[in-house]
Amino acid sequence: MESKKNRMRIAIIADPYIAVPPDKYGGIERIITLLIEGCLSKGHEVTLFAHPASKVKCRLIPYGIPPHKGPFIRVQEVLQIWGQLTPQRNDFDIIHSFGRLVGLLPLYFSRVPKVQSYQRSISRRNVLIASALAGRSIFFTACSDNCRQYGQLPGQWATVYNAVPIERYDFIPKVADDAPLIFLGRIERIKGVHTAIDIALATGKRLIIAGNIVPQGHSYVYFKEKIEPRIDGKQITYVGEIDDVQKNKLLGQSAALLMPIEWEEPFGIVMVEALACGTPVIGFKRGAVPEVVEDGVNGFICQTKEAMAAAVGRLKEINRSKCRRIAEERFSDRVVVDQYLTLYKDLITRR
Repeated sequence: MESKKNRMRIAIIADPYIAVPPDKYGGIERIITLLIEGCLSKGHEVTLFAHPASKVKCRLIPYGIPPHKGPFIRVQEVLQIWGQLTPQRNDFDIIHSFGRLVGLLPLYFSRVPKVQSYQRSISRRNVLIASALAGRSIFFTACSDNCRQYGQLPGQWATVYNAVPIERYDFIPKVADDAPLIFLGRIERIKGVHTAIDIALATGKRLIIAGNIVPQGHSYVYFKEKIEPRIDGKQITYVGEIDDVQKNKLLGQSAALLMPIEWEEPFGIVMVEALACGTPVIGFKRGAVPEVVEDGVNGFICQTKEAMAAAVGRLKEINRSKCRRIAEERFSDRVVVDQYLTLYKDLITRR
């Protein structure tokens, strides 16, 4: 617990689309939740700008216009955050945005330290403009080196990995020889669900697929044409979108999490959730997979689906205790909250 003198007044901004914490899907919102809880546990004062249905233990300033679609609505939502944040800017020691960078625009010339965190693709042009106008008062973080383009962006940067509330995941030291593989994520092509099915069939392993189906567009067609016909309810099972309790159980009882992604995914919190349960990760060498998976230690990094199938046969080489330990040491809520708090203090002191 910080002394009263060292307590910080922290403003955190989330996009208004999903409540904090989320009921099911919502990776960024999970990170914001654990950051709020960590800051409050150390005695800091937190104000959250977020979805009106958010249920947090700090002060909440709601904003957003459902269903959040269309350029006119998006502009109105930006104007909302400007109107609510700008008059209060001097009430905070630091302002940390996980939303759109444009939300900080009215504060570019304010001396209040600002942190913009990215969990998605980054516009070099927008960062360049913000850095030029806000100078040293704005600092950027990304959830992986891959996300921040390996230091090629302008401005002040640090990589702060995503995390999970580690104590909420049960470590399972051993699973049955016939334990299934698991795929957990949105059911869309770039996530590689079809490849996960190929690997299960090639290895004779059962596969549990869990995640939300996009209800329209190309992703829905993908599910109906490429995934649903291959679900037999025996070797290949789809269990739908799951909550945290179900996720903990399914990940813990699985032989490995498959991450056959076909895009540069900025992080993929599910990898850490699996490791926290002791479950190794087998993934393609894309996005942040090589930053989370230590090949041969807590999983395997592969170039092809044939290599992933071969890696399934090597799972007994992986010590599940090491998977858990790596999650605790690198990706736990305690570690990541401390990294953010250290950054806050440095920026406030520098001001």
